[in-house]
Amino acid sequence: MTDADIILKDAYENALNETAQVGEAESNLSQESIQSLDTIVSESECNKGVYTVVMTSVVYKLLNPEQDIRKHQSSIPGGYSGRTFDTKHITSFLKECGFPAMAESGWLTRSLEQKVAYNKDYPGAIKEPLKHCFLSILDDIETGKASPSNVLDYMLRSLIRQREKKNISLALPQNLSINEIINLLGKHFHHCYKSHGAARLPVLALYAAYQCLMTECKRFDGKNLLPLESHTSADSQSGRMGDIDVNNQDNTPFEAVEVKFDIPISYEIAQTAKSKIEKSKVSRYYILSTKGTVDADAENIDKIIRQLKNIHGCQLVVNGVFPSLKYYLRIIEDTSVFIENYVMLLSKDKAVLFEHKEAWNDLVSSL
Repeated sequence: MTDADIILKDAYENALNETAQVGEAESNLSQESIQSLDTIVSESECNKGVYTVVMTSVVYKLLNPEQDIRKHQSSIPGGYSGRTFDTKHITSFLKECGFPAMAESGWLTRSLEQKVAYNKDYPGAIKEPLKHCFLSILDDIETGKASPSNVLDYMLRSLIRQREKKNISLALPQNLSINEIINLLGKHFHHCYKSHGAARLPVLALYAAYQCLMTECKRFDGKNLLPLESHTSADSQSGRMGDIDVNNQDNTPFEAVEVKFDIPISYEIAQTAKSKIEKSKVSRYYILSTKGTVDADAENIDKIIRQLKNIHGCQLVVNGVFPSLKYYLRIIEDTSVFIENYVMLLSKDKAVLFEHKEAWNDLVSSL
């Protein structure tokens, strides 16, 4: 992997993590630079060449700080070959990420290939206001008004958000056995993702099961399955008991599910749940983990379970995510409805990013 590839990989992973957070990440760029980049990215589908040239210029600047990136051809005195650098590193990266990309290079456009530096009087036939934004951002970088690393970060975050807004059609597998569904979910949860957000997937799967159970199980007659909260909302701040909540008609808690992803259930986790339960009237509380329970804590966790049952009346259930899902699927009348629910949640949940959806489609297509 070359230095350019490392810069792109690290910047992309950082941008993925930033866009997974709630709210906008701060930017150290001026409002003028931000406006220029917003225009460039918003035009990236129909003007791929311009934004490709900007990204090429930025990455080259990070590797060669002394280079005037406006001098984009080696035939220009003091220049470099932007097209060669783009062909080797940038366009392939854009394609890999699912961003708008030229067939070969951003320089394969008459308006951008002229042997003249990209100064503010550049004569290329680029429509306004895109032309002004394009030349301004390169000038901002060269005059020190905009850091190339900040420009790259902002561009990548903007491109990721733009990509996420696209409607990706999610595969809806049919006629799967329960074991096939469990195996598919396991692969989806534990796929090698570059961004945060995988911890949301088991929550969505369990919620999809509850959507089925609410209409099929007498236990839930007259109860309300609450909408999912934001993935980053703390229970203490939201007033909710768990990641999934079922309430009575008077809005008091009836049943709650706390989901742990790749974190084994420890005595401390059970003790925290006990403190929460004791302040409520919830009748059943689940702690479900993809990692099971800490073996050394099993006896003390059992003590907490007995204490809650005998003193409070709540049944605390400590179990694995997959055994629980398998049990639910066995009692659900039609497992295809569960799949439909899960796919719908994947399509609408804000914590689910493009790569989570793409992984789902890839996994389904390989069945």
